[in-house]
Amino acid sequence: MAERLVDRLSARGMGQFFGGHNLRAQVTLCQLPLTLIVTAMAIATPFAWPTLLESPLYIAGIVLHGVLFVAGFLIPWDRFSPRSYLVIPLLDLLAIGLSRNGATPLLAGLTTLAIFPIIWLSASGMLSRTSMVLSIAGPLLIMIPSLWGRFPNLTPSETTTFALFPLMTLAVCLAIRFASVNMRTQQRQLQKKDEELIRLLASSREREKLLATVLDATDVAIAAVDRSGHYLVANSRQRIFRRATGAADSTPGKGHQLIFGQDRQTLLPPEKRPISRAIAGESFADYLVWAGEEPSQRAFSTAARPLISEDGHLTGAVVVYSDVTGWVEALAANEELISNVSHEFKTPLNSILGNVDLVLEDIASLSPLSAQRLEVVQRNSERLLALVSDLTFSASSALKVYPKQTDLASLVATSIGSARAQADQSAISFVADVPSPLWAYADPLRIGQALDNLVSNAIKYSPEGGVVSISAQGTADWIQLRVKDTGMGMSPEDSARVFKRFFRTESARDAAITGAGLGLSITKTIIERHGGDISCESRPGEGTTFTLTLPAEGPPPSF
Repeated sequence: MAERLVDRLSARGMGQFFGGHNLRAQVTLCQLPLTLIVTAMAIATPFAWPTLLESPLYIAGIVLHGVLFVAGFLIPWDRFSPRSYLVIPLLDLLAIGLSRNGATPLLAGLTTLAIFPIIWLSASGMLSRTSMVLSIAGPLLIMIPSLWGRFPNLTPSETTTFALFPLMTLAVCLAIRFASVNMRTQQRQLQKKDEELIRLLASSREREKLLATVLDATDVAIAAVDRSGHYLVANSRQRIFRRATGAADSTPGKGHQLIFGQDRQTLLPPEKRPISRAIAGESFADYLVWAGEEPSQRAFSTAARPLISEDGHLTGAVVVYSDVTGWVEALAANEELISNVSHEFKTPLNSILGNVDLVLEDIASLSPLSAQRLEVVQRNSERLLALVSDLTFSASSALKVYPKQTDLASLVATSIGSARAQADQSAISFVADVPSPLWAYADPLRIGQALDNLVSNAIKYSPEGGVVSISAQGTADWIQLRVKDTGMGMSPEDSARVFKRFFRTESARDAAITGAGLGLSITKTIIERHGGDISCESRPGEGTTFTLTLPAEGPPPSF
């Protein structure tokens, strides 16, 4: 088995040395260097050594070299055993011996030509012992005939040559053998690596197909991009999104693309598009955009996460698009229904209140019981009208804010003054720590409304004798207002849902605290329209803190 392996490696090794040539061309190329030297020597003989033309051995050696070159080219070696071509270097040794012994003493140095067949035999992959024996025996057989007749009267130079030249060819043989073994070992290693790479490539392709199948099976559009914005991976729904936005043939985030803001009319600038924000390193979720033009315009909720390399550098991003057109349209229809119903309620309620007010103006003519009942009607009608107003406001998708440089300290003072009567009824005290002036870029009417909601809630949910604290701090970019109470507090789950419309905690319902669950939702809408943020921190029995964050100066971000 080892012999077969060596034979295969030998043939493969020659193929690698000589590229895509067939075996006959390879044998010819191996024989060519020696043939060129012999040809040059044969051409020079009539001029340099004319007496050698009378030497039969010399002429026979020259002719044999020519025959071997022609044979190497003409014989179809691939039809024979893998080592059959090695007869050429063996016969080269015979031809060199004939030429050398026929040209002695004129060309005694022809023995050095034995290096060529020795190199060929050593590099051929034949058994190492055979090649080593031939590397010694070949030169000896070449030199012995010319030295035999002069033995024992050999000169020191001839004795030294006879002893050292075979050793030199043996050293050449060993060096080539070691190099060949090392080369074959590397070839085997490379072959194993090639096979492993082929397996890994096949596995990678299978995984790529699996990934593509999984991505195409999802109902969201997914795209992975590099730092320059070129797509690395995109599923079929992402390609549909690209066609809808006119980005099928352009780089993501660049060029003219039909991606609109929440008003469905204003084109988003390139730096505000989801992929542009993603490759800039932003991480976001629930970023609503509209793609395409009417009537086929679609709403997409987008999210992005950065791709970070092992060394911590940003290499790209993954962006996910969820088609939420149906949800947005359903929400709009729901808001329209609430708005219409609220509007229809206002007219009869105003009529009821107007007539009750007229009757109560002549309260002296009413019996105490009738006056008491009319006051109940008036109070509940006013409460119902306030609820209808909140419903109308919360359903408005076109809430406008008109920000300007506003002193928040004065708004806080006004809000505390407006809530003083409500606080006095429950013995609630106020603690304010707000520097004056405290400038922010805000709509004073809307922020005043938001503060009134928060302060009113803080009073309503605090026990008798509680404290409502209002504090503020600012930086060059942002102003933060905090409204803190000492009330019943909320669980973390309730804190996460407190800004949803109509949400009320179970403890608030159990305590029969009045409200419709709309005030905080309205407050959140107002703050977000300013480009700010509102958060809630609360623990059961420890009170609640609401934090408003507003821009200190300049227009708020446009989304």
